[in-house]
Amino acid sequence: MARYTGPSCHLCRYLGEKLFLKGQRCLGPKCALEGRSAPTRGRPKGRRRRISERGLQLRQKQKVRFSYGVLERQFRRFFAMAKKTSGIAGDNILILMERRLDNVVCSLGFADSRAQGRQIVGHGHIRVNGHKVDIPSYLVEAGDVISWREASVRTAYYKRRVEEIKGKTTPRWLSLDEQGMKGNVLALPSIEDIDTRFDGTVVVEYYSR
Repeated sequence: MARYTGPSCHLCRYLGEKLFLKGQRCLGPKCALEGRSAPTRGRPKGRRRRISERGLQLRQKQKVRFSYGVLERQFRRFFAMAKKTSGIAGDNILILMERRLDNVVCSLGFADSRAQGRQIVGHGHIRVNGHKVDIPSYLVEAGDVISWREASVRTAYYKRRVEEIKGKTTPRWLSLDEQGMKGNVLALPSIEDIDTRFDGTVVVEYYSR
């Protein structure tokens, strides 16, 4: 399945809730789900049909997949990894999503959104433990150090990040050195660190049928 290249806001309208695909823009008045026309914009006209249990499971799976910007084939691969890992499969798949390098870059404040984080990683701007990693799906481990490539420090984007990152709040499993623009993975995330909007159990139920 090809990556979705249409307007990000259409995905939020489809699910009827904010996925924060555009970072800070989603918190402002320009958000597609804000304003008087938001409740009906993008929805089919006529009588609304009742969504089946299978349909609700699909929406929950799509919400996780769209939020992290993962293709269906990639998501199935992560699901297979989650099932092989000890513990609850529903929790494991969300933890794996959270450990993706593009998500970590976003959580540290190096990017406004996961999509932007994916682009930064893909362009080779990020180092993990001093080594170039340009794979957005790379899974970080406890003790990893996330930093910038030396050449990237001279870019206008980096200089803007230095100003905007001040006072940034990071998840408790990460730490941020604002002066050195480095992040540390203190520990692997737990299910308590995951966005409560996501329900991994429903994702497991969807793929188990």
